[in-house]
This record gives sequence, structure tokens and C-alpha cells, in this order.
Amino acid sequence: MKKIQKGFTLIELMIVVAIIGILAAIAIPAYQDYTIRAQVSEGLTLSGDLKASIAEFYANDGAMPADIEDVLGTGGAATDKAAKYVTQIDVTDGTITISYGNQANDRIDGETLSLVPFVNINGDVVWVCGRGEEPAAADLLNPQPTVGANGTSAAADFPDKYLPRVCRPA
Repeated sequence: MKKIQKGFTLIELMIVVAIIGILAAIAIPAYQDYTIRAQVSEGLTLSGDLKASIAEFYANDGAMPADIEDVLGTGGAATDKAAKYVTQIDVTDGTITISYGNQANDRIDGETLSLVPFVNINGDVVWVCGRGEEPAAADLLNPQPTVGANGTSAAADFPDKYLPRVCRPA
């Protein structure tokens, strides 16, 4: 009489466990990078209204706002912008600086990301994020940047892989 095999052999089970281990070794770091990029995008989302307000301020006054109070007004409106991963968003001479902290991943905790406004020849405000490519001087109303240097963290050590594609160097 023939014996019918029931179940898997030890080698078959070891192969399955090895395959799952390899997949986990690839998936876990990729997922961590994904979550960090999502945390970075929170700051960019929070700054969306500021970008529109700064462009409107420039259209009305012909100059960039000196600080966040100029953008949001001081008529009782809250001028501190923070969220789960963002400790502060500040505006200095039109440049939006996003500071990460609170519950942000350790890899971006304490880092800053800058959004720098440039004015093109049509008078529109064009934003350059992080270490993204600056517009060509021929395309700008004033060949000099409207505000200071473009970049991220003072030490410029914000890892490029966590920045959105438009914020990375070309």
C-alpha cells in the first residue's frame, strides 16, 4: 500500500521562509523611505496656502512679504503653522522655510526645507523647492533671485531621496 504525503517537507518550508525573508528585507526599507517622503509632503501641503498668499502679496505690493505676519495678517489669525511632522513654517522675505520635528522620523527631524520665490518675465511668482533647478536668468524679470540663496537645511544635509522630485538637484 502506498503512503500519501500530507503536508510540506522541511526543505519546502525553509524555502518559503527564505523567500519571505528576502521580500521583507527589500520591502521594509522601501516602506520606511515612503513614509518619510509622506512626512516631507505634509510640510509642502501646509505651505500651499502661503505660496498663494505670497504671490498675491507680490502682485499687490510689488515686493515680497518680510515675514509670515505680512502674509497671514495680524488681525487675530494664527500665524504659527505646525502639524504632526512639522514644527514650524516661517516666511522670511518671501522664502518659506519648513522645519520638521514633532513626530517626524529621526532621519528628517530637525531638518528644514525651503521654498524660494522667483519672479518670471510675466510677473508671476515661480517657486523653487529645496535644491531644485533655479529658473534661467533670461526667464526672470530680475536676473537676481528675488530673495536669498536656494536650498534646504543650513548644513544642506537633507537627504535627496526624501525630497519630492522637483526639490532634488537636476
